[in-house]
Amino acid sequence: MWLKNLELQNFRNYQAVNVDFTPGVNIFLGPNAQGKTNLLEAIYVLALTRSHRTSNDKDLIAWDSKTAKVSGQIERRVGELPLELSFSAKGKKARMNHLDQARLANYVGQMNVILFAPEDLALVKGAPALRRNFIDREFSQMSPKYLYIANQYRASLKQRNQYLKQLQSKKVSDLLFLEVLTEQLSAFAAELITRRLVFIERLTQAAAPIHGAITQETEVLKIEYTSQLTTAELADQASIQVALLKRYEKLTEREIFMGTTLLGPHRDDLKFIVNGRDVAEFGSQGQQRTAALALKLAEIDLMKAETGEYPILLLDDVLSELDTVRQTHLLMAMQDKVQTFLTTPSLSDVARQLIKEPKVFKVQAGTLNVIEQENGG
Repeated sequence: MWLKNLELQNFRNYQAVNVDFTPGVNIFLGPNAQGKTNLLEAIYVLALTRSHRTSNDKDLIAWDSKTAKVSGQIERRVGELPLELSFSAKGKKARMNHLDQARLANYVGQMNVILFAPEDLALVKGAPALRRNFIDREFSQMSPKYLYIANQYRASLKQRNQYLKQLQSKKVSDLLFLEVLTEQLSAFAAELITRRLVFIERLTQAAAPIHGAITQETEVLKIEYTSQLTTAELADQASIQVALLKRYEKLTEREIFMGTTLLGPHRDDLKFIVNGRDVAEFGSQGQQRTAALALKLAEIDLMKAETGEYPILLLDDVLSELDTVRQTHLLMAMQDKVQTFLTTPSLSDVARQLIKEPKVFKVQAGTLNVIEQENGG
């Protein structure tokens, strides 16, 4: 899978852009604050219908405009597919193969991207919400069913929380309806957790050898899914649902008092274990970065295994955050495998030696022009 063309209209600091890419490495080169990251954001938005930088779609529209559009042509094994997203004060609209999409869930997954930015290096040590977002964002691209269950769970959780707040304020008193909401929530939660456990196991299998190669086989990485449920309770989907229902029953009074749901996959987390120790707590910054890098590189092969196509890789000024060893592993992993978009103020010696025939764009004040397409070595 690769993005052949990108067209922007009034997106961030770009008034009008129409640009063709190479299926190999595309480099956006230039000083900071010129719009390099905005280009990666546009590609990310085209794939996932939302930004990784803001939750407000209005931020994507140029300040002096009322609408914005991002469109592109992707090449897949089955042929070309045009995608288009438009944004206005009324919301956003998605078009696929020139047809309006009533549900965004039908659109997501047609174009798969993996974003690696400096903040992702903090994924291992950062807040649990970062890792939960990572899980849902990446797995939803790989599996339409996962996306559906995750959306159903979020909707059910929102409804249950609203009712708990009404019970808290004594606006309602029907505990039987709470039981109905709890049964519904636990069913979605059990399936969501089950699917997460499968994906995490596959992700560990893909990340462990990569991590071993980066550390010259001196360290062993394991990714663990952490939940309020015990290992026995996590045995299978039926066990998970039974365990959740029992725990919700015990938590009823406390949840009503708090006005929120205190148990479920929206509170679960990941742990990165290196040589038997939690690297977030006991690892060095270098170990944490290596685990994060291995995780991102593992996604490439996992997404290929799950969808049949390699994803598009977006590297936002991440090379400057990595030492030579880690840069080399990243660049070697993407070479001749995935289409890559890379932003950087300047190319490192490692990058110049390892990147073959990049297409280089000079980015300045919301404009971009091709500089060169030459041998990297």
